[in-house]
Amino acid sequence: MKALNKFLLKICGLVALVYGILFAVFYFDLDGKFMYYIWEPFMIKRFDNMKRKDKTLTPYGRKDTLEPDEYTQIR
Repeated sequence: MKALNKFLLKICGLVALVYGILFAVFYFDLDGKFMYYIWEPFMIKRFDNMKRKDKTLTPYGRKDTLEPDEYTQIR
């Protein structure tokens, strides 16, 4: 019985620790700050520098049809 109480006390302590960490993260909006200051600049730097085909140079007649790199054909 003593071992069970000790185990349950450890589980309750772990749950309280996780709850406290999550409370601090959302109370101080740390997830939003992480996304705004770290994640978004990283993604902008990564994806804004990708080489892409210039879609403005495509003639009007070809814009109506799908190009092979724009769809997946399942057979």
